[in-house]
Amino acid sequence: MQSALGQLSIRSGYRSCAVNAKGAENRNQYNCASNESNYAGHIWDVRDADGYIGATACIIVNSFISYYEQTQDWTALAWWIHDHIDAYAAITFFPKYAAFNISWRENPKVSKSIYSYVKNLHTGKSGFLTKQGMDNFSGTHEFFYKTFVEQLASSV
Repeated sequence: MQSALGQLSIRSGYRSCAVNAKGAENRNQYNCASNESNYAGHIWDVRDADGYIGATACIIVNSFISYYEQTQDWTALAWWIHDHIDAYAAITFFPKYAAFNISWRENPKVSKSIYSYVKNLHTGKSGFLTKQGMDNFSGTHEFFYKTFVEQLASSV
């Protein structure tokens, strides 16, 4: 992702149980879910309830910030990731800077999905952009990120 889109900022990655618990206690300030919800997520070294490992990191694509601020279209980045990054289980977008959690899961039952707390400009709704079983899951989605990629190339 970094070689194609430029510098990434990691907002959050691995958390120990103690750090995550403190964040969950102060949820209004840090927006952390409970330890149990973060096992095999931000808490990489504890297996989830089904016995699988996983990992989650919260990322900002720095080159995407100005595009997002101009357009409010987080889907351009979401579709680019979906089309170019194979090894993700889930992506969740947040309003500030189009930051997103990207997760990998060992569990084969967990399939790719993209969810957002930000409204989709094309549908006017927040929620799932795509997941297995949705009509838009397969194929190329270049139409949605072509302008961003062109702007990125012209700024280099």
